[in-house]
Amino acid sequence: MAATNIPTSIQAWLRDSAEMLADAGITSALLDAELILAHTVRKNRTWLHAHRDERLTERQLEIANARLQLRLDRTPLAYIIGHREFYGRLFKVTPSVLIPRPESEAIITCLRHYGPHTGRLIDVGTGSGCLGITAKLEIPALDVVLADNSRHALAVARENTARLRARVDIIQSDMLSATFGTFDGIIANLPYVDASWERSPETNCEPAEALFASNNGLALINKLLAQTGTALNNSGWLYLEADPRQHTAIIARASRLQLVHRATDGFCLVFQKYN
Repeated sequence: MAATNIPTSIQAWLRDSAEMLADAGITSALLDAELILAHTVRKNRTWLHAHRDERLTERQLEIANARLQLRLDRTPLAYIIGHREFYGRLFKVTPSVLIPRPESEAIITCLRHYGPHTGRLIDVGTGSGCLGITAKLEIPALDVVLADNSRHALAVARENTARLRARVDIIQSDMLSATFGTFDGIIANLPYVDASWERSPETNCEPAEALFASNNGLALINKLLAQTGTALNNSGWLYLEADPRQHTAIIARASRLQLVHRATDGFCLVFQKYN
């Protein structure tokens, strides 16, 4: 499906683009069209609605149509406009990092409720840095470390750190292998999707190494659980994101590793280490 022959007024472009997106099976068709055009003309959506009869320039139309075509090809909107909101803040995203999801915000909500509220916290597999940076900004007394094995992901995290003025440490590490000392808290949204699961076409654009894991999606989560024995301080907290169908298996394994299950909030599992 090609994005061609679209009229040049804002109202007409939005109408026809939304129709094309809906025909392609995109449920947020009108919102996506508005965000694409707002990003193109460098205005907000309210401005678009107030200037619906204004005509797009040839250059604006060219750019908007190219971005629309990407969306029709099921490129995630966040990659097209270059950012995604997480916990009320905008984070830069590129195809080098997983796109932040609303369900991941439960980790921050639980962290604020349970702790730690001081000491050292590490965000394992940080990607864009959305979890670790948000943790630092919401709980400033924490000393936060962002860790990822991808230098490309860490480059994105550094940009977000600088733009949001979050004072955190950033290290390249495969899980906890290159870290030093121990931690009072660990947060992690590791790859946990099994490749056989049904999923949206948009995930084909995201980095596979940040999305999929073997052993029914549990390989990396199990590896991190095993590492907490030496990395997590006594009474320290561990926050994991996982699909609800995996929760029973994760809780069972964690209990064998001196981690007691404290809470579940959506996709978030909360554990505390005990002696």
